[in-house]
Amino acid sequence: MFKECPHPDEKTRNLLSRELGLHPRQIKFWFQNRRTQMKAQHERSDNCALRADNDKIRCENIAIREALKNIICPSCGGPPVTEDSYFDEQKLRIENAQLKEELDRVSSIAAKYIGRPISQLPPVQPIHISSLDLSMASFGGHGINAGPTLDLDLDLLPGSSSSVIPNLPFPSLSISDLDKSLMSDIAASAMDELIRLVQSNEEHLWIKSSSDGREMLNLETYERTFPRPNDHLKNPNVRIEASRDSGVVIMNSLALVDMFMDANKWVELFPTIVSRARTIEVISSGMLGSQSSTLQLMYEELQVLSALVPTRQFYFLRFRQQIEPGLWAIVNVSYDVPHQESQLSSSCKSQRLPSGCLIQDMPNGYSKITWVEHCEVEDKAPIHRLYRDLIQSGLAFGAERWISTLQRTCERVAYLMVPGNSSRDPGGGVIPSPEGKRSMTRLAQRMVSNFCSSINPSNGQQWTSVSGMNEFEVRATLHRSTDPAQPNAVVLSAAATIWLPIPPQSVFNFFRDERTRPQWDVLSNQNPVQEVAHISNGSHPGNCISILRAYNTSQNNMLILQESCIDSSGSIVVHCPVDLPSINVAMSGEDPTFLPLLPSGFTISPDGGPHQLHHGQYDVASTSSNSTTVDRSSSSGSLVTVVFQILVSNSPSARMSPETVNTVNNLIGNTVHQIKAALNCN
Repeated sequence: MFKECPHPDEKTRNLLSRELGLHPRQIKFWFQNRRTQMKAQHERSDNCALRADNDKIRCENIAIREALKNIICPSCGGPPVTEDSYFDEQKLRIENAQLKEELDRVSSIAAKYIGRPISQLPPVQPIHISSLDLSMASFGGHGINAGPTLDLDLDLLPGSSSSVIPNLPFPSLSISDLDKSLMSDIAASAMDELIRLVQSNEEHLWIKSSSDGREMLNLETYERTFPRPNDHLKNPNVRIEASRDSGVVIMNSLALVDMFMDANKWVELFPTIVSRARTIEVISSGMLGSQSSTLQLMYEELQVLSALVPTRQFYFLRFRQQIEPGLWAIVNVSYDVPHQESQLSSSCKSQRLPSGCLIQDMPNGYSKITWVEHCEVEDKAPIHRLYRDLIQSGLAFGAERWISTLQRTCERVAYLMVPGNSSRDPGGGVIPSPEGKRSMTRLAQRMVSNFCSSINPSNGQQWTSVSGMNEFEVRATLHRSTDPAQPNAVVLSAAATIWLPIPPQSVFNFFRDERTRPQWDVLSNQNPVQEVAHISNGSHPGNCISILRAYNTSQNNMLILQESCIDSSGSIVVHCPVDLPSINVAMSGEDPTFLPLLPSGFTISPDGGPHQLHHGQYDVASTSSNSTTVDRSSSSGSLVTVVFQILVSNSPSARMSPETVNTVNNLIGNTVHQIKAALNCN
């Protein structure tokens, strides 16, 4: 039946379902899986043919070189004089040893990822290896700041014993044709596994949690379905995190796929999860004759917005493939690069097993996404007690968080296109033009991105404890500013995380409401604050951009730009002082790129306790923010991280003084005490 009609229509599928006693959806998925398998078989066949052609050309090349050795000079009758030392005996021995070492490395990788060693290889001849420089300077404009290493001394910090860890260089990496062929095999195998994990319902690979309804991977069934070599040698300290979730986003599949394959846009889509990302190299575009497939080697760091949780660092292959019109699959799978252990500085060792998503177009222009996240994690240091439940439950980096964050970002983009969402500007009228609205939104987006990147700064900077208070710990780090308006500035980021016995929604309402701001903002001196402009960027009333004015202050021309956003995985409230002329520049529609920003704010996440999430929604009934009264009916609590940024100097050689340390300790300490007092959490 498949040979005659690989794309049966609905009538044919219904007929087959009656004949075979199966559900029509099972028939549909069977044909989809069969088409994918046939496509993979054809691509592997094409790959083998290309390898044979490559071997033939290599042999011809060697024969020609041998013939050149025997030619006679027509002038003197002797051998020709040549500067080509390729066949020098000593050099051949060195190259032969290098190729054998590469062969052993590639064979071990193949055995690890695709379950079999490479048994048939062409004759070991030197293969041209193109140099791929992965130094920091070679990635300008690809997601991580390139530039000179900052030598910032933290010896003045109380309790510190060393200076800032210097910039960690990426090693020089060479990718051979053999590597690329192996990467293609690994990606194809990972794609097959992902599609089965996404679409499988009848193999009992997924089970629903009885407490919150989340889909969790049945590890016993998974290991039987996808056996891996040397699985019995797995480190007993390795923890498995695996989850699946689905949702609808306000964006079509083609736009999403293009953004997923762009490292910079990938960070913009998930600013609260992806702290930085790079495309190391595009391995193939239109892989194996298919114009809808792309394979690339990437690097990324994933974060929880807290100084207490280390980032997760990955080198991985990202492979996109169009399954059928309007249906795309994107798979991510870890790939070992040489000497990666020496450059991955995180105290959390992570390995990403086949993960990714299936994106399907919907008739209304939206997309339905099914996401699978599957990792092996080994914690080299104990997880901080505040985040132990959240991380070990899988909520911190699970599929639910990816889906909810993507829904929130796409909704923000959609609301930007809707006219008339603004209320007032400082002059008393509405923001005058759509260009002004877009400019304000871009300014707020840059503020949020700056804030998120400050929590896990680049260039190998590490948090250092600067206060050992009993209630909470203040951590600080010096880093170079990522703000284009202050390219040489040195910034001090300081943060502290506290637990509150209050649901996250109630804490979010308290922070975002300008009427309760004097209760926690130590810089406002308890003066009243008024919202003078407002841009909605989501269906939840808390998803908005605001311009605030504090009255009875000495700086009457200083306003506060604030963005608050919330989804089922958590929320943030970010604010930044901006002078009135700068606000007017943005409202007029001019480019806000070079307006200086130094944001501070709060991140709010569930504590991972029971009954925190239920089908993607917080277990709280009220979204009101009329007062400081909060809902304590739920047993869940909140993890709140307070973040302040202080400009230390505009000189890259700046150092931090004890006065700066005392200032930031007092600032965070007073803020935390006022928050607890206002929410009756003392």
